[in-house]
Amino acid sequence: MSVSVVWFKRDLRVSDNPALVKAINGPYPVVCIFNLEPERLERADVDPIHIEWELDCLTELRTSLESIGGSMQFNLGQVTEQLSQLHDEYGIKHLFSNEETGLQWSWDRDKSVAAWCSTNDVEFTEFPTNGVVRRLGTRDNWKKHRDARVTAEQITTPMRMESPKGLTSNSIHSMEQLGLAARTLVDRPLPGEKAALNVLFSFLDERGRTYRKDMSSPKTGWDACSRLSPYLAAGCITIRQILHHTRRKQKKVKVNPRSKENLGWTSSLSSFQSRLAWHCHFIQRLESEATMDVIALNPELDGHLAREMDLERYAAWSQGKTGWPFFDACMRSLIATGWINFRMRAMLQSVASYTLWLPWTDTGLHLARCFLDYEPGIHWSQVHMQSGVTGINSIRAYSVRKQSTDQDPDGDFIRTWVEELRDVPKEHIHEPWLMSDEQQKEFNCLIGEDYPSPIVDEKTARKEGVSKSYSAKSKPESKLRSLLVYEVHGSRKRR
Repeated sequence: MSVSVVWFKRDLRVSDNPALVKAINGPYPVVCIFNLEPERLERADVDPIHIEWELDCLTELRTSLESIGGSMQFNLGQVTEQLSQLHDEYGIKHLFSNEETGLQWSWDRDKSVAAWCSTNDVEFTEFPTNGVVRRLGTRDNWKKHRDARVTAEQITTPMRMESPKGLTSNSIHSMEQLGLAARTLVDRPLPGEKAALNVLFSFLDERGRTYRKDMSSPKTGWDACSRLSPYLAAGCITIRQILHHTRRKQKKVKVNPRSKENLGWTSSLSSFQSRLAWHCHFIQRLESEATMDVIALNPELDGHLAREMDLERYAAWSQGKTGWPFFDACMRSLIATGWINFRMRAMLQSVASYTLWLPWTDTGLHLARCFLDYEPGIHWSQVHMQSGVTGINSIRAYSVRKQSTDQDPDGDFIRTWVEELRDVPKEHIHEPWLMSDEQQKEFNCLIGEDYPSPIVDEKTARKEGVSKSYSAKSKPESKLRSLLVYEVHGSRKRR
């Protein structure tokens, strides 16, 4: 007997899956595999919440495959070992997979698989994912390729597949078997492909109406944002699927955009589509620079910045105990839920890099572990941008005070996540350290005891960080490297 193998990675879905459909339409029975590498469990950017989420989504995928006649073969170890075992048992003729953009370890893994296929005379076919273009030398004409990809017809969802006779799914390791324990997340989303579609439809049917207006606030963004990012990170849904349904909604709205039921949708859908484009743009950076977790896009600029670890500052920042209420609320909310809206993600990193002058490699790892929706291409691109180590992006040093009064004027979000401040009134909630001793007693919050004093003067430290960043950016070596960075990674609509 000969078989085709579909190697699932971060593409845990049956619909719009070219690798799966191509294998099913081929001449051989199909074996579906998923491999979890032990070294991945030890990576500094990986948290148990990521593994638990992935395994839960994989379990849902297994059910979907079984419903159409397939199965899922799970393996803990090296994927080439799993392939060798299957090859000995069945004889693999063709290996199918979808391209994955990841950090250097995943590139090395994929190259080892390609080498194994070559050695064992197994044909290996990979399919593009979303709008990311492999082996891209310049961003000229990238948008054209991206748009063609994400607007193409979706791959038909298979209804039946043939597996080798007698092959059934094996067990997927539990977290206990892996020796892992994930923190319990507040309002953790349901896993899997069906849940992803339900979240998308709830956004397009109702929640997304105020997307443009409400996406910047962590308080309103919880409902108004799409909340699709964990599903995109695991590949339970594709950009193409999301864009397809978004455009269907857009067509309906255009019929009568000023009707009561359609008010707000035009601008929100436009903003949402823009975000989908940026999603591909940032992952494309990692496609060209697989070491973005350790090497800045502009290493000359990064070298001039010379940030150093301060353990006291890092501890306060990472635990949400800086003494800045809104910042602390955002960090604590993120740790508790695994999610926070985009603007606040930018603020968390900006404060670390500019105000506290901490190394972006360390703070980036902490945030990676906090995000349930950790997507390396987006995450490390954002870390670089918000740390000012690209040379092609504006310096964005967020004022915590401004974000606090803009996004949470009444302090409701602060009181939700910073319990120490629950009794503090609106007029003091943003800067509680300015309260008198009598007021601190009255509102049950002694600064320095119940709630920390600000770790530094936020305004002064931020301005110093910005000044040092501009100085480093102006160095001739930094400017020269910036030209090269723009050629490969700069955003432009040139066709």
